[in-house]
Amino acid sequence: MFASLLTLPPLLVYVALFAIVSGESAGLPLPGETSLIAVGVLATHHGKIAIVPVIAVAAAAAIAGDNLGFILGRRGGRWMLTRNGRWATTRRRYFEHGERFFTRHGPKAVFFARWLPGLRVAGAWLAGAHGMRWRTFLLWNTLGGLAWAISVGLTAYFLGHTATEFVKRSGLVAALLIATTIGLLLGLSHLRRHRRQTAHVRPQPLPQRRSRY
Repeated sequence: MFASLLTLPPLLVYVALFAIVSGESAGLPLPGETSLIAVGVLATHHGKIAIVPVIAVAAAAAIAGDNLGFILGRRGGRWMLTRNGRWATTRRRYFEHGERFFTRHGPKAVFFARWLPGLRVAGAWLAGAHGMRWRTFLLWNTLGGLAWAISVGLTAYFLGHTATEFVKRSGLVAALLIATTIGLLLGLSHLRRHRRQTAHVRPQPLPQRRSRY
């Protein structure tokens, strides 16, 4: 089967990867991460498929699909969780807990959802349903989508057929390392900006007191 994949046109592979990853991110039960791993492995054997376009396609698909899921959750998710009917009390209690959770941990949940199978499918829906601000969602979703595509894609590319087991065991660890790196870079950038602003501000001379004598 793997040999037959090598005969596929690169454009078809990229389109299929985009469709599967974006569909999973929007809420469909599709193997998005498995597809990224498979295409990442394929890039090591296929002369016309490069890992950089694979990562770019996967990241764009994850971000686009998540934003679609966010919109659907914003428009219909709240109604689905709070409407009357069967299990209404349980659904409303779940909605209240989720709303408090996203208020406190929304950005972190959106970022790390990419590495968690359950949240990868439903995270964007929940963020939209619980009223998370779209700008906040877009920022952390973009960072998460890029970090996920880079970490999983490169893992598959460099480790080949052993990538699937590695990602299952250490995908969250990779996410934590990436998040820490991003945090350090942002902190250093803020510190440098603060130092530059401080260097341009010259201390004002103290006013001289007139002698009473």
